[in-house]
Amino acid sequence: MKQTQAVGIDLGTTYSCIAWLNEHGHPVTIPNQEGELATPSVVFFDDHEPIVGTEALRNAIARPERVVQNAKRHMGDSDKFWRIGANRYNPVQISGLILRKLIAAAQDQIGEINEAVVTVPAQFSDAQRHATVTAGHSAGLEKVEIINEPVAAALCHVLGNEGLAFTELAIDQQLLVYDLGGGTLDLAIVSYSSDQVRVVASDGDLELGGLDWTQVLVDIAADRFLDDFKEDPRQDPHSHQFLALEAEQAKRSLSVRPRAAVTVQHEGNRRTYQIEQEEFEHLGRALLKRSNVITRRILADNGFGWAHVDVVLTTGGSSRMPMVRESLKKLSGRTLNSSLSPDQSIAHGAAYYSGMLLANQEYTRTIFDSQASSRLAHIQQQSVNARGLGILIRDTQTGDRVPHYLIPPNTALPASHTHVFGTVVDQQTKVHIRIVESGAGPGKPHTILGDCLITDLPSNLPEGSEVEVMISYDAQARVHVSARELKSGRSAETEIIRQENMAGQLQQEVDDVTHAAPPAKKVEAPQPAKAASQRKVETPPPTSSTSPKTTLSDEWAAVSARLSELSKFADSVDQAEQPVLLCNSCGTALGPKGKCSACDAAPKKRKRPTGVKRKSVQRTSASKPGAAGTAPAKRKRKKTAKTEAAGKSTNKQRSSEDDFWDLVD
Repeated sequence: MKQTQAVGIDLGTTYSCIAWLNEHGHPVTIPNQEGELATPSVVFFDDHEPIVGTEALRNAIARPERVVQNAKRHMGDSDKFWRIGANRYNPVQISGLILRKLIAAAQDQIGEINEAVVTVPAQFSDAQRHATVTAGHSAGLEKVEIINEPVAAALCHVLGNEGLAFTELAIDQQLLVYDLGGGTLDLAIVSYSSDQVRVVASDGDLELGGLDWTQVLVDIAADRFLDDFKEDPRQDPHSHQFLALEAEQAKRSLSVRPRAAVTVQHEGNRRTYQIEQEEFEHLGRALLKRSNVITRRILADNGFGWAHVDVVLTTGGSSRMPMVRESLKKLSGRTLNSSLSPDQSIAHGAAYYSGMLLANQEYTRTIFDSQASSRLAHIQQQSVNARGLGILIRDTQTGDRVPHYLIPPNTALPASHTHVFGTVVDQQTKVHIRIVESGAGPGKPHTILGDCLITDLPSNLPEGSEVEVMISYDAQARVHVSARELKSGRSAETEIIRQENMAGQLQQEVDDVTHAAPPAKKVEAPQPAKAASQRKVETPPPTSSTSPKTTLSDEWAAVSARLSELSKFADSVDQAEQPVLLCNSCGTALGPKGKCSACDAAPKKRKRPTGVKRKSVQRTSASKPGAAGTAPAKRKRKKTAKTEAAGKSTNKQRSSEDDFWDLVD
């Protein structure tokens, strides 16, 4: 039997860390091969051999075109990749190399590692979580579990600082976890008691972190240099990377000193500038304002005031900045709890969670002593989803495609929602649904997770047959879909065809003709540490001498044929029989805004039509891990006249009274 270790990994934007639980149940950070507790999340490709960590960071100045940084900010983006020589690498591959480095160092010290818990920002979408799990598998892990970073910090606080005394807590206490890392800001309101750590709400910003404060210093020094020498060091990758590293060190110095020096060298000129902390804070106030808005929002949106918060817990390396601490202290009106290690607490919390998952397994009890095993098995963890989950529907009045959310944000996990759809043609054999998540914060666009094709429906189904679809989040906020045809009770096959799968397949085929003529593919060359936006550059088409014209023509003909084939597949999906979204209460087709015209027009105490007992099913079942994926119990229904009308062909039955919102590809 394989030895199983309780391992937690903080896969960070700028730095990553790995920890494990020893036999006493205490988290221990494992140093890398260079003896460092934190490994820079940087990859340098030295001829085809990847080098990860500090050595990669050193090479970023001399050979920036072969260095990749900040890949985490692009996780889940199927169109993003870096070209290194003749090869291209996407964020999953880069993250996998970073994880492999951490795991290799840990295995040298504690033995074989087959599974681990990897942390992600609470605002990560299902696609980003899926990408993180894939990166873990590519690093050699057989099993990868996910935990949100602020939840990991809360576990580290409760199990680490409170220790065994947590069992003596008489009342629930509320934490506000403020986690400001290198690339993201994560907040969570966490309630904990004698036997549970429960997330009440989460919020954050995936494009606000220490990188953005570093960019402030880069801009200060670069603007001064531009005034002095009429040259901008940000326009040259080598000069820019040198300046970015200087600014990062200056940012750390300004956390403990009133001023710091930043050296700029470009085009044979070199000058050192002193930057005052006051100037840094003044120019960084816009970033602080964004942080404060999110902090206020998480409280206001969930009906909390500062009086409901017992502890403000800070973590993440960027939370060290005095301006951040002072702003948060002023905002909350209380002293901050800074007892957690900003750099290691997330990995430690992930290791605790890994131990909690293992503690109830009989064969793993030999790993921990009885006291540690009892403590880890006793406490439970429950999180919430940061994003709403639903389906994409069409407003037949405007033609706009809009999301209709079935599971709202901050719902306790696992959670599921069941809705009824009506088929629109006779003998319909499949149902096509597009799954969406809400954006990472107000005003952010929704994310399309993929197309769910429900196949294997019973043959000879009449028009208007009802299909019950359940969309669910599991305990790690990953998406699952199941379906059942109500008349027969027969379950139907469901498969989510993710957007990145088709995009990745097509990109690989286009990329095989790397030196062909137009259309030129936009790719991004490796860039030094920057703010949220990254410069896009086009790969210039090479001269015709790279290959014979006939060869290029043949290659592009093959690519064009494949494009046409994929386009036809997409068209067939778009034209697949799309069901009508029905009201779960009365069976009427839902109208604009996803509302039921029949229910809205009826009196509040309206008597339900005989035989119609549909109710929207919203379940959370933390105590039953498998419950989120099971089909609801069979329900018998009798159709009303309105229900039957709703099941007729959309081409014949559409009216101003009963507007259909059809599911969109």
